[in-house]
Amino acid sequence: MVEIARRGLMFVLSSPSGAGKTTLSRMLLRTDRNVIMSVSATTRPPRPGEQDGKDYFFVSTEDFGLMVNRSELLEHAKVFGNYYGTPKAAVERALKSGQDVLFDIDWQGTQQLEQSAATDLVRVFILPPSTMELERRLRARAQDTDDVVAGRMAKASEEMSHWAEYDYVIINNDVDTSFAQLQAILTAERLKRVRQTGLSDFAKQLREGL
Repeated sequence: MVEIARRGLMFVLSSPSGAGKTTLSRMLLRTDRNVIMSVSATTRPPRPGEQDGKDYFFVSTEDFGLMVNRSELLEHAKVFGNYYGTPKAAVERALKSGQDVLFDIDWQGTQQLEQSAATDLVRVFILPPSTMELERRLRARAQDTDDVVAGRMAKASEEMSHWAEYDYVIINNDVDTSFAQLQAILTAERLKRVRQTGLSDFAKQLREGL
């Protein structure tokens, strides 16, 4: 089997809370060895079971500010009172090695990535089938208080208004169907000529009869 060297891509999934991007992200990471999760830095405290360096880099507000000032982040944003950002160096190493980096970020972070790394970026927005279903999913998680759920629902309208800024939109009515669509997007984007950095050498070898 011929394998062509390829530059990795930055695969962004965004959605309002409860639309299903975390579930789809986990399915993709579990089934595709060439996809790794971008580990964000955050100022929020760890949740039960989360590990520093694996789930997030948990940093102080002061240290986060230093990372911003040193231009060490590809993107950063304030979400629900806490700061989140993507360290630049680890992502670039992955892309050069041909790995795809999965991002679970909001529209603010996606806009910043588009400004700094547009050629590597593939943006997918996940929409719920209805607002009623979105609220049902949030309550079914049993992780948040009624006030927090109400806050997330209020913010969902603003978040969903940015759907047109994305390359692809998936309506997550059925998770298996949505996952198949997500895999199709990733396959097509990997096959783009500009990402297959080894094609020139391969074509040259074919012309030379090798």
